[in-house]
Amino acid sequence: MPIKTMPVWKWVLLLIVSFALALFMYALVQAAGDAVKADWAKWVVSVVLSAVMILLYATFVRLFEKKPAKDIPLSRFPGDAGRGLIVGALFMAAVVLVMMVFGLYRITGSGTDNPRSIVSAFLLFFYVAVGEEILFRGVLFRWIDEKWGFIAALVVSALLFGAMHYGQPGATWWSSLAIAIEAGLLLGAAYKYSGTLWLPVGIHWAWNFVQGNVFGFQVSGGDAGNALLQAEVSGPDLLTGGPFGAEASVITVILGLALSFWYISRARRKA
Repeated sequence: MPIKTMPVWKWVLLLIVSFALALFMYALVQAAGDAVKADWAKWVVSVVLSAVMILLYATFVRLFEKKPAKDIPLSRFPGDAGRGLIVGALFMAAVVLVMMVFGLYRITGSGTDNPRSIVSAFLLFFYVAVGEEILFRGVLFRWIDEKWGFIAALVVSALLFGAMHYGQPGATWWSSLAIAIEAGLLLGAAYKYSGTLWLPVGIHWAWNFVQGNVFGFQVSGGDAGNALLQAEVSGPDLLTGGPFGAEASVITVILGLALSFWYISRARRKA
């Protein structure tokens, strides 16, 4: 049954089922991560479970919507995900550059001497990006967009995406609102513009990895592990993001909002 004509009760029920599946997959990867110790095994777990989530999403759409999942074409994965990685990496680099200009961020040396931990983080953040983008853009955004339109989808999915991060260490109402504005809007607009999950997956993937494992910030309040750079961050929490990480910085919010409007304008022109 098309989402647009689906009764609201069934729409809500399927949304609950999709969230339950996502939570199950997160619990599964956590258990698998705890069970394996070798770095190579963690890499395999991250890649395999990412593929499983994509297959589950395709199956879910086929069973409940009676149509193929058109937003995960494998032929567009290299191009769209690659562009997303570049956008996400350049965005975080721009945030740090502004912080450096204002004396908020200062590189003090090189970071980890364990490159395998960097690879582990890179693949783990791929898993995180795939899971969250399937849930918040592939299901939530797309369903609201089909039933109530682009703006409703953009606002609701962004607010819920920010709210999801409220339970993270060091989170506040501001950090959740910041993520909703800078990332929720951006990722929704990128999804609408590209028509595939791969562009927001790439942005999300690089956003987390570069923020945490290149520049050494906390990622949504959590410790990302080893980083390529050692740095000293000092200044007001409103500008640096404080213990939550750069995502809670007003600098990130302003730059993220600007990039979001760019994608929104391109998506509306394309519609």
